Amino acid sequence: MRLTKWPGNPILRARPGSPWEKMAVLNPGAWYDNGTVKLLYRAAGEDIDYRIYLGLAESRDGFHFERTGTEPVLAPSVEGWDAGCIEDPRIVKFGDEYIVAYAARAHPPHAHWGGRKREILPAQTPTWTENWTRSGLASSKDLRHFDRLGPCTPDDVDNRDVMLFPEKIAGKYVMLHRALDRTEKKYAQYKTPAIWIAYSDDLKTWTGDRCIARSEQPWEALRIGAGAPPIRTAAGWLDIYHAVGDIDGKGQAYRAGVMLHDLYDPARIIARAPDFIMEPEEPFELEGAVNRVVFPCGNVVIGDTLFVYYGAADSVCCVATCKVQELVDYCLKYPC
Repeated sequence: MRLTKWPGNPILRARPGSPWEKMAVLNPGAWYDNGTVKLLYRAAGEDIDYRIYLGLAESRDGFHFERTGTEPVLAPSVEGWDAGCIEDPRIVKFGDEYIVAYAARAHPPHAHWGGRKREILPAQTPTWTENWTRSGLASSKDLRHFDRLGPCTPDDVDNRDVMLFPEKIAGKYVMLHRALDRTEKKYAQYKTPAIWIAYSDDLKTWTGDRCIARSEQPWEALRIGAGAPPIRTAAGWLDIYHAVGDIDGKGQAYRAGVMLHDLYDPARIIARAPDFIMEPEEPFELEGAVNRVVFPCGNVVIGDTLFVYYGAADSVCCVATCKVQELVDYCLKYPC
């Protein structure tokens, strides 16, 4: 099964002349409220420091989006753990409060694609390998004004692709994340970055951390990570994730897969399709700041249709759709 990509893609492109989004817009988180799809997207304005911001766009039909303003809604802090960049938002909502998970660095990542060396950071900043990605949370009533809740991952492990389940399970918040490096001896068995789960009572202290899904297929051999926040269905939590693997000797490709979590024990994967449901095919997915990328960060359900929002080639925002039940039935063909 494959998701159906909207023929009008991309839904958002970089905006020429904008100091903070003239280079790229990508990896959008999404939420559907009162007939409106809210899209919180990542944006960059230049390719030297590559400082990264979040912007907001809205749509009544899920396809045609308009930006809500000319300024970012969330920017790097003046100093601190997220002073370099704010990346890859995933949105959930508890009551009237949105909770946004995002990746961040203390220093801008600088241009790091197209074969450029990652050591080009200026002398006063750490090397690439020291400029860890941490992940954190922010709360908002309107996705325009935010309170930063602080980091939710440790400061000694490069960790991103954090997302929350959209409701508490057994009274606890549930988080998925992906540590890029597990250097401690107790994690030596994990050869490639994988999907981990953790639990919290207060969104601050996270416990019960353990790996729940690893790379299994050739198309996901290099790493897998969380994608868009899971969607509750009668069969389980529908989870679209991303994976990276080599492609015919041409380099790496980012694709999307699907799995189902048990409704009451989300650490238990009850079904997982062996094949990807989306891969880079279009010119704007194959070539960009990073080639051969489809990267889902948001999904919403409108009627019986699932809308999956993704970044393409780290340059533009796109959408693909399918019927929710068709995707669930497809995944259930492959019980774990």
